[in-house]
Amino acid sequence: VRLVESGGGLVQPGGSLRLSCAASGFRFSSYNMRWYRQTPGKERDMVAFIGSAGGSTNYADSVKGRFTISRDNAKNTLYLQMNSLKPEDTAVYYCNVLFGMNNYWGQGTQVTVSS
Repeated sequence: VRLVESGGGLVQPGGSLRLSCAASGFRFSSYNMRWYRQTPGKERDMVAFIGSAGGSTNYADSVKGRFTISRDNAKNTLYLQMNSLKPEDTAVYYCNVLFGMNNYWGQGTQVTVSS
Protein backbone atom coordinates (compact mmCIF):
# COMPACT_ATOMS: atom_id res chain seq x y z
CA VAL A 1 0.00 0.00 0.00
CA ARG A 2 1.33 3.41 -0.93
CA LEU A 3 -0.30 6.80 -0.41
CA VAL A 4 1.44 9.95 -1.62
CA GLU A 5 -0.01 13.35 -0.79
CA SER A 6 0.78 16.53 -2.69
CA GLY A 7 -0.54 20.04 -3.20
CA GLY A 8 0.20 21.63 0.13
CA GLY A 9 1.87 24.99 0.54
CA LEU A 10 1.60 28.50 1.92
CA VAL A 11 -1.63 30.37 1.22
CA GLN A 12 -3.16 33.57 2.53
CA PRO A 13 -6.34 33.52 4.59
CA GLY A 14 -9.34 33.23 2.31
CA GLY A 15 -7.34 31.41 -0.32
CA SER A 16 -7.70 27.94 -1.78
CA LEU A 17 -5.64 24.81 -2.24
CA ARG A 18 -6.33 21.40 -3.72
CA LEU A 19 -4.62 18.43 -2.17
CA SER A 20 -4.13 15.15 -4.02
CA CYS A 21 -3.38 11.67 -2.77
CA ALA A 22 -2.07 9.12 -5.27
CA ALA A 23 -2.87 5.59 -4.15
CA SER A 24 -1.28 2.33 -5.24
CA GLY A 25 -0.87 -1.24 -4.07
CA PHE A 26 -4.54 -1.93 -3.45
CA ARG A 27 -7.88 -1.84 -5.25
CA PHE A 28 -8.54 1.86 -4.67
CA SER A 29 -12.09 1.79 -5.99
CA SER A 30 -13.13 -0.74 -3.34
CA TYR A 31 -12.21 1.29 -0.27
CA ASN A 32 -13.52 4.25 1.63
CA MET A 33 -10.95 7.00 2.01
CA ARG A 34 -10.34 9.76 4.51
CA TRP A 35 -8.37 12.96 4.94
CA TYR A 36 -6.94 13.76 8.35
CA ARG A 37 -4.90 16.66 9.66
CA GLN A 38 -2.53 17.11 12.55
CA THR A 39 -0.86 20.04 14.29
CA PRO A 40 2.15 19.72 16.61
CA GLY A 41 1.27 18.27 19.99
CA LYS A 42 -2.26 17.33 18.99
CA GLU A 43 -3.97 14.18 17.82
CA ARG A 44 -4.62 13.48 14.18
CA ASP A 45 -8.23 14.49 13.44
CA MET A 46 -10.44 13.36 10.59
CA VAL A 47 -11.36 16.13 8.19
CA ALA A 48 -13.37 14.35 5.51
CA PHE A 49 -14.62 10.94 4.46
CA ILE A 50 -15.68 9.57 1.09
CA GLY A 51 -17.26 6.24 0.25
CA SER A 52 -15.67 3.88 -2.23
CA ALA A 53 -17.89 4.95 -5.11
CA GLY A 54 -17.75 8.61 -4.20
CA GLY A 55 -21.45 8.97 -3.48
CA SER A 56 -21.18 9.31 0.29
CA THR A 57 -19.22 12.07 1.99
CA ASN A 58 -18.90 13.42 5.50
CA TYR A 59 -17.01 16.34 6.98
CA ALA A 60 -15.78 17.65 10.29
CA ASP A 61 -17.93 20.55 11.45
CA SER A 62 -14.94 22.87 11.27
CA VAL A 63 -14.60 22.46 7.49
CA LYS A 64 -18.20 21.94 6.35
CA GLY A 65 -19.10 24.25 3.50
CA ARG A 66 -15.45 25.09 2.80
CA PHE A 67 -13.79 21.75 1.97
CA THR A 68 -14.85 19.19 -0.63
CA ILE A 69 -13.54 15.64 -0.79
CA SER A 70 -13.66 13.78 -4.08
CA ARG A 71 -12.02 10.86 -5.85
CA ASP A 72 -11.20 9.65 -9.32
CA ASN A 73 -11.25 5.87 -9.21
CA ALA A 74 -9.93 5.64 -12.77
CA LYS A 75 -6.82 7.54 -11.66
CA ASN A 76 -6.56 6.01 -8.17
CA THR A 77 -6.48 9.50 -6.74
CA LEU A 78 -8.16 11.19 -3.80
CA TYR A 79 -8.64 14.96 -3.62
CA LEU A 80 -9.41 17.61 -1.05
CA GLN A 81 -10.49 21.01 -2.36
CA MET A 82 -10.02 23.58 0.39
CA ASN A 83 -11.61 27.00 0.00
CA SER A 84 -11.92 30.00 2.32
CA LEU A 85 -8.90 28.81 4.22
CA LYS A 86 -8.33 30.05 7.75
CA PRO A 87 -5.16 30.20 9.87
CA GLU A 88 -6.59 27.42 12.03
CA ASP A 89 -6.54 25.11 8.98
CA THR A 90 -2.75 25.13 9.21
CA ALA A 91 -1.66 21.51 9.66
CA VAL A 92 -0.07 18.52 8.03
CA TYR A 93 -2.73 16.78 5.96
CA TYR A 94 -2.74 13.01 5.50
CA CYS A 95 -4.80 10.67 3.40
CA ASN A 96 -5.84 7.41 4.98
CA VAL A 97 -7.22 4.00 4.12
CA LEU A 98 -8.38 1.43 6.63
CA PHE A 99 -8.03 -2.30 5.95
CA GLY A 100 -9.82 -4.08 8.75
CA MET A 101 -7.90 -3.02 11.85
CA ASN A 102 -4.92 -1.62 9.95
CA ASN A 103 -4.57 2.05 9.11
CA TYR A 104 -2.34 3.16 6.26
CA TRP A 105 -1.06 6.72 5.92
CA GLY A 106 0.84 8.81 3.46
CA GLN A 107 3.80 10.99 4.42
CA GLY A 108 1.59 14.06 4.69
CA THR A 109 1.62 17.46 3.05
CA GLN A 110 2.02 20.73 4.96
CA VAL A 111 -0.65 23.40 4.60
CA THR A 112 0.13 26.80 6.09
CA VAL A 113 -2.45 29.57 6.08
CA SER A 114 -0.86 32.87 6.94
CA SER A 115 -0.66 36.43 5.74
